[in-house]
Amino acid sequence: MAVPSERRPPRPLNAATLDQLALRYVERFATTRGKLADYLRRKIRERGWEGDTVEPAVVAERMAALGYVNDRSFAEMRAAALARRGYGGRRVAEALRAAHVGEGDAAIALEPAAERSLDIALAFARRRRFGPWAKAAPDDRLRERQVAAMVRAGHAPALARRIVVAPPGVPFEGEE
Repeated sequence: MAVPSERRPPRPLNAATLDQLALRYVERFATTRGKLADYLRRKIRERGWEGDTVEPAVVAERMAALGYVNDRSFAEMRAAALARRGYGGRRVAEALRAAHVGEGDAAIALEPAAERSLDIALAFARRRRFGPWAKAAPDDRLRERQVAAMVRAGHAPALARRIVVAPPGVPFEGEE
């Protein structure tokens, strides 16, 4: 019977392997400078370090200077994707903040969604079958839960309530 071999711990990182990790990460994922720096910090914590210290934020800035990381394009892509799924401005802004997107880049990415807030809210309601897309009128408890779901998705409470109380099967007023 064979004895299971013990896994050797991974080799500690150095400046060259940190650059390789960063390149591999940016080739696989769309990311921001902040997310890349967080990833590199985590890898240093997990594997250890040997040699001269290198700040992960510096590596992330170098990747951005080379054009491998672009916070603004990441923010625009993420905001558009979340808007297509029906998430409102507050939820999108929070997702961008969590991805370490700067306020300037986030504001630019949020502009298109702010102009289409009704369409985005209706897309969410259609996907979840709220309001005009429901099979039957909900009772008060379910209606409040649907409004709460829309508010958690980043929509204004007044708009969420207006959509949820719309009668099923009747086209929504203001919808184009």
